[in-house]
Amino acid sequence: MNKVISAEQAAQLVRDGDVVTVSSSSGLGCPDKTLAALGSRFAQQGHPHSLTTLHPIAAGDMYGIRGIDHLARPGMLKKVLAGSYPSGPSSLPMPDIWRLIVEEKIAAYNLPSGVLFDMHRDAAARRPGVLTKVGLDTFVDPDRQGGAMNARAQSEPFVKKVSFAGEEWLFYPAIVPRVAILRATTADERGNLSYEHEGAFLGSLDQALAARNNGGVVIAQVKRVVRAGSLNPQLVHVPCTLVDHVVVDPEQMQTTQTAYDPAISGEIFRPDDSFELPAWGPEKVIARRAAQELAAGSAANLGFGISANVPRVLIEEGLHGEVTWVIEQGAVGGVPLLGFAFGCAANADAIIPSPNQFTYFQGGGFDVALLSFLQIDRAGNVNVSKLGAKPYLTAGCGGFVDITTHAAHIVFSGFFTAGAKLEVGHGQLKIRQEGKSQKLVDAVEHVTFSGTVARRRQQKIRYVTERCVLDLLEDGLVVREIAPGVDLRRDVLDQAAFPLRVDAQLKTMDAALFRDAPMGLRLKGRAGA
Repeated sequence: MNKVISAEQAAQLVRDGDVVTVSSSSGLGCPDKTLAALGSRFAQQGHPHSLTTLHPIAAGDMYGIRGIDHLARPGMLKKVLAGSYPSGPSSLPMPDIWRLIVEEKIAAYNLPSGVLFDMHRDAAARRPGVLTKVGLDTFVDPDRQGGAMNARAQSEPFVKKVSFAGEEWLFYPAIVPRVAILRATTADERGNLSYEHEGAFLGSLDQALAARNNGGVVIAQVKRVVRAGSLNPQLVHVPCTLVDHVVVDPEQMQTTQTAYDPAISGEIFRPDDSFELPAWGPEKVIARRAAQELAAGSAANLGFGISANVPRVLIEEGLHGEVTWVIEQGAVGGVPLLGFAFGCAANADAIIPSPNQFTYFQGGGFDVALLSFLQIDRAGNVNVSKLGAKPYLTAGCGGFVDITTHAAHIVFSGFFTAGAKLEVGHGQLKIRQEGKSQKLVDAVEHVTFSGTVARRRQQKIRYVTERCVLDLLEDGLVVREIAPGVDLRRDVLDQAAFPLRVDAQLKTMDAALFRDAPMGLRLKGRAGA
């Protein structure tokens, strides 16, 4: 049976008040044509209205793949639960979805991506929801904001804190989707889906199961349709038993600003010298210092931002392959890509479904996480998820909360102040003009990472900046290292909004970090190896 229908016909299948789950990671794997048809139907007919949408990772970007913005129309959306939202620079217009959020037109929640995938698994198995430690004492905790991104969501609490077996847990109720909208590369006439041109599987299988097992509708957008039975069954990721309808879009983008790159989908392997090395400057200095935390043979998670440059530092140092990179979209190994293509990796050893990758992260199976920070406070808390003045500059928490919950070792990287004019070279750092705003603040706007919980769990926490390195200890933050050329009092202690302790054995950061030449990096030996 041929399941192909038009995008317009697919849009007619969504009813008023439905819960709709969408598989996407910004531009990666976004079923944009189907979402556009859904938005157009509402514009013309006023239906479907009052939708609740689920997005384990963001749907759409700010660079041409509108994703959730197709649905961001007053009256069409009632509630959104998302691991992340479209984000970008303040030089671009605010996405429509963020306008609905800040104007209190919808109830908007930001929940950990891994937990959202878990909620789909529990909905599929008809379990009540997710009982987990992920999110305790962060903005997801109901003792703080409960994941609410605006006042309307705050008035409709979602996350619950419960006691079970003598311990505190967070409970995230399962939400049953009636419609799942997926993306794949190829469908056969029966609806079997393969992903050979995709950079990730994401959570499409779990989302399809959640809708199918509860009597819902599964719609898959693909690039092409082939004869029934012609797909290799080992390459079918979502079987025909879970797919009701197929929408064809031969022009679907592989990811943001990328029509198709076979290296992203693992069809070809790029030469190591084809990867652009980080430009010389303070960001590279920070990435280099973060790289010094790595051990040979380890598995390291990477977050967006400065940390994403660390694999290229290792390439430049002749150490590529000494560390296996693992990212939340599902890539294992290879070289995670930068900028618009972040979330994809070239030359990966494997690409696994995102929900499985998050199980690995939530249980702390990897060795170290290299992440970024927007703000740090006196308790060691980190904010990466919300800046009230310009909310769409950050995407929300994404997988950050899942990753940091049980990570044994976390390295947060970022600039010490925002907007400073810095000069690096000749083995030292010069601060030509101090930043306009502090990033070490008395209290972060949003607690995406809890320093209090980290101390209780005895996690090893380090903060790397261009001018100093700090550690989180039982009695607060301590300055362990300082950059050559930097004045401790003027450039570090006086630029924090709270007192910093200084290690009695304060060290100077390696001068080689501040020279525009390979630094002779040597990785540590892996503990227990």
